[in-house]
Amino acid sequence: MINQKQPQLSFSDQVLSWYDIHARTLPWRSTPGVRAEPYHVWLSEIMLQQTTVATVGPYFEKFLDAWPTVGHMAAAPLDGILTAWAGLGYYARARNLHKCAIAVQENFAGIFPRSRAELLGLPGIGPYTAAAISSIAFDIPEAVVDGNIERILARVYRIEEPLPGAKKVLTQKADKLTPARRAGDYAQALMDIGAMICTPRRPKCDVCPISSFCASYGKLDIEQFPVKAPKKVKPTRRAFILWFESEDGNVLLRRRGEKGLLGGMMEFPSTHWQTEEVTADAALARFSDYVSPKSSFFEKDLVRHTFTHFHLHLRPLRLPVSKEMFATMPDTIWVKPEEFSNYALPTLMIKVANSVQQDQKTLL
Repeated sequence: MINQKQPQLSFSDQVLSWYDIHARTLPWRSTPGVRAEPYHVWLSEIMLQQTTVATVGPYFEKFLDAWPTVGHMAAAPLDGILTAWAGLGYYARARNLHKCAIAVQENFAGIFPRSRAELLGLPGIGPYTAAAISSIAFDIPEAVVDGNIERILARVYRIEEPLPGAKKVLTQKADKLTPARRAGDYAQALMDIGAMICTPRRPKCDVCPISSFCASYGKLDIEQFPVKAPKKVKPTRRAFILWFESEDGNVLLRRRGEKGLLGGMMEFPSTHWQTEEVTADAALARFSDYVSPKSSFFEKDLVRHTFTHFHLHLRPLRLPVSKEMFATMPDTIWVKPEEFSNYALPTLMIKVANSVQQDQKTLL
């Protein structure tokens, strides 16, 4: 009897066979072969942008407890969404989350649309998120390409063009590989392979289900891919931030404008964030409508924070003040420090509070 060699499974079949055994258990994910709830897919994908799976898990469950359906979220006040989001960063996502929930509730009777075009018309949903919802929630064969999948395909095809310029060719490759059925499982399987096996450092090629398809594995240069363009040097901006404390222990919080960085979040008032150094006297002069330039203050430890495009150095000044002097400052509220958790304070402002109160129990 002739011993015939079995034909090799296709790339997607190999990926799906691995997923059926090794799929990660995640709060927003259904079991292999079962379509996920669109609301869960959308919420998790928005949260996972620029954020790790480990960080997102507790936030996802907290949001589901508070707003179990898109209708509940649409009916919630924006302040509630922002407060629950505090700590996840990139706060425009939270504002768009609320806008999107309202749009789905009002325009689609609380049911997420299936089509790419309609999904792209919703606030905060771009090409990647639209593809993820279409494939994972509705099993429509859309190419889903996140950072993990970019890394896998760059290695499989040894794409020498640096990221982010290579995104177009990687998406084209992904589109050709995406199977007609179980597209959602396939996309999630690649995400898992990227997170668990095809990692940026020390990939576990010996247990990878697609190593036989991988050109960089054959050349033994896996970690050279994906090629990345040199990082730009981030500038540093500086400012003084003012902790105005009244005689009864309340601290002044101010709401930032809806647009721009940390939009809609609460903050301690500060001078402009600029590259040039600023003096404490200049900082007090900036608030001369509310405090005397000769006011006594306590200068606290420098607070460092990094955003996507720049570093920020804030020098807190703690000033004892009278509430009456701030009656005309718009969008402000006096809050006791132990009640900060009830307000939408971003991580940066929690750092400031900890710096000011370093001799007391920290807030985190």
